[in-house]
Amino acid sequence: MDKKTMEPDASWGGEVVKNIHGSVQWLDKPFVVHAPFETSGDQQQAIDALSAGVMAGDRFQTLKGVTGSGKTYTMAKIIEKVQRPTLILSHNKTLAAQLYREFKSFFPENRVEYFVSTYDYYQPEAYVPGKDLYIEKDADVNEEIDRMRLSAAFSLMERRDVIVVATVSCIFSLANPVSLRDMTHVFRRGMFFDHAAELEQMTRMQYERNDVILSHGTFRVHGDIIDIWPPYVESAVRITLDWDTVESIQWFDPLTGEKLNKEETFTLYPAKQFVIPKEQILAALDRIRDEMQEQWENFTNTGRPVEAERIKSRVEYDLDMLQEIGYCPGIENYSRPLSNRAPGERPAVLLDYFQPDFLTFIDESHVTLPQVGAMYEGDHSRKENLVNYGFRLPSALDNRPLKYDEFDKVTGQRIFVSATPGKEEKRLSKRIVEQIIRPTGLLDPEISVRPSEGQIEDLFGEIRKCTERGERVLVTTLTKRMAEEISDFFSSKGIRVRYLHSDIETIERVEILRDLRMGTFDVLVGINLLREGLDLPEVALVAILDADKIGFLRSTTSLIQTAGRAARNAEGRVIMYADRVSDAMRETIEETAHRRAVQMKYNAEHNITPQTIKKAVEDILERDREDEVEDGKSDIKIRRASHNLLDSKERKKYIKELEAQMLECAQRLEFEKAALLRDEIENVKNNRIGQF
Repeated sequence: MDKKTMEPDASWGGEVVKNIHGSVQWLDKPFVVHAPFETSGDQQQAIDALSAGVMAGDRFQTLKGVTGSGKTYTMAKIIEKVQRPTLILSHNKTLAAQLYREFKSFFPENRVEYFVSTYDYYQPEAYVPGKDLYIEKDADVNEEIDRMRLSAAFSLMERRDVIVVATVSCIFSLANPVSLRDMTHVFRRGMFFDHAAELEQMTRMQYERNDVILSHGTFRVHGDIIDIWPPYVESAVRITLDWDTVESIQWFDPLTGEKLNKEETFTLYPAKQFVIPKEQILAALDRIRDEMQEQWENFTNTGRPVEAERIKSRVEYDLDMLQEIGYCPGIENYSRPLSNRAPGERPAVLLDYFQPDFLTFIDESHVTLPQVGAMYEGDHSRKENLVNYGFRLPSALDNRPLKYDEFDKVTGQRIFVSATPGKEEKRLSKRIVEQIIRPTGLLDPEISVRPSEGQIEDLFGEIRKCTERGERVLVTTLTKRMAEEISDFFSSKGIRVRYLHSDIETIERVEILRDLRMGTFDVLVGINLLREGLDLPEVALVAILDADKIGFLRSTTSLIQTAGRAARNAEGRVIMYADRVSDAMRETIEETAHRRAVQMKYNAEHNITPQTIKKAVEDILERDREDEVEDGKSDIKIRRASHNLLDSKERKKYIKELEAQMLECAQRLEFEKAALLRDEIENVKNNRIGQF
């Protein structure tokens, strides 16, 4: 069924198709925001200005939005206005997951996809010459994220109304979209079905045959019935044959067997993204073999027989695998010869799957842009050792992330989003639009500067006042040791205090922040408490020790972000302890004063009284959530109490329950809770049942 011949829908102009996600949908539906609220404050002027810039073709713009001003909603309304496929680039998985959930709720009728690293755990292949230590690649693949990555790529290949929320994983090498499209396979009702050829094609598309259990990425054959479960959808498809003719094509629920939509035609996409057409592989074998021979001769002629034999044996094994089944472990390292690229030519990445006019939002750009620029060098340094010591061919160096200039060329119009845009964003942007009015009426915190002499005694007095009012306090230091010593001092004085730094495990950090919000303790001392997206509405005082010191933790960006932790509370204020006012302090104070003036004027004109944000304690690391999450450890204690873990059957039953819940959490992108459940499973399996 050729979609170009379909009759357009009179109401909008979309096209009806049976898409890869298993249901009848409109192709290229218009982006329409669904939200239980309207624009407020200065959101509309930001939406209008930035949308006009996009329409006018301005390549770089900046949304300078303060914490809590609704930047995500503004981004959604811009997408609605300009009607472009969109990439939203974030600097870590947690914030990307939060953005994904928010955009899913804003655009329920469109495709909102999630593209991050597929690994829960990843140890890249490496060689350490000084220790003659080869480290084989080791990874724990998250199947749900792998499915979502495939879904993102295939959605971009078939429609325009797509929003992809991604991390820098989107600039790493992928299969060329043209090659991937060539590997699609179409089934039509009434078509001739050559059993041997069709099953071989599915195998080359990396589907595994399993006639007993149907799972993602597998197919099974029962007489004249062939069931296929594509890894990028939740439904499976059943192809029923009448001898050598396709009689019917029907989607069904692989778990319940419930029959779903019938189709006239069905397009099957590959099970993996690095899948190459047979003809392309055969053409590449000689190129790989020639490169191997050249490298073998190079090692031999320079008196390195070990490296010569190593590269020859490794590559010959991979060549045999490629010739027989069209795939081998580490196939991505042969992406250059497989795609016949020139040495040094950049690889295909997810960005190549977008339509040319796509729009890019770079969230928290002051962190994300430097991260994009840093990816190439680290990857190149690691692979250089592998090449120099005969573990990989030189072409493996071109299986890499994009360099910054390549990223710049492949992305078109960009909107940087940050409360503290960096120099690069300011230099590039034709337009910087402020969004500093919060819907709650909250003001940026007042900042006062006090001398560092006697700072601990002065801070102790301020903490006493806050605790009497039931408020929380954040204290930032420059070193781990200082954080621990200050915590010990305040604790000895009867203050309920904890410290937080990088030596503390991720799960424990989440628990510490939760306990702070619940009032288990009142003061949190740490080094870097400026994390973007960290919401602690109970915090009314942020104290910054040694604020005048020069360095990353006391830069203008860091000071503004740190001060912003007090912007969720109507009584929020900041004390900087310093012997002088540094340039970074002065810029922070001036920027905060400017914001407060604008916010106070708006509140007065609209008769708004600032209200402290009320947010569920479970929502510590998230900007928005629709569902409530149980406390992980309490849940484990309850589950343990209901099982006799000394009985092997009860133990197995308990582990099975935990595994099911862990997978469910992973599917909901609740990574912190999933990690806690994973740790409990390991504890029980290894008889560490006294631990939580």
